[in-house]
Amino acid sequence: MTGSWKQFETEAPELAKRVHARFTAEKTHVLATLRRDGSPRVNGSEVEFRDGELLLGSMLNAVKARDLRRDGRCAIHAFPGDPENGCDAKVSGVAEELPGGGDSHLFRLGLTDVVVTWVEGNSLWVETWWPDRPRVRYERPENGPALRHPL
Repeated sequence: MTGSWKQFETEAPELAKRVHARFTAEKTHVLATLRRDGSPRVNGSEVEFRDGELLLGSMLNAVKARDLRRDGRCAIHAFPGDPENGCDAKVSGVAEELPGGGDSHLFRLGLTDVVVTWVEGNSLWVETWWPDRPRVRYERPENGPALRHPL
């Protein structure tokens, strides 16, 4: 099951705001696609937020576009930049090519999960969103066992 960026914004607005900030803070991010043999491939990629959707672009007939056309499963990691930026954001989903790309490819990403991690004090925090499921937040204080926090 996948969800749209708009659904993510509706179900987890404060988390979506943090993820959007990370993806708009830098121009290029790291996209993981699947090669024909199923092994991973990483590529630089840009994202765009338009009409409640998260979009990925690609040059015409680029390897990452061929990967996504064959198997749309992918993940994109926002460029981490400055460690003081507040969080680390990753989005996974299934890319679907939109028609009319002309001299490039444009893919809409159906979200399967969004993960945000950040450090607060001596704790690592992880929050995850999935479409139509409750969010989950964990804390790892002092690098110890993970503690689940209700949201």
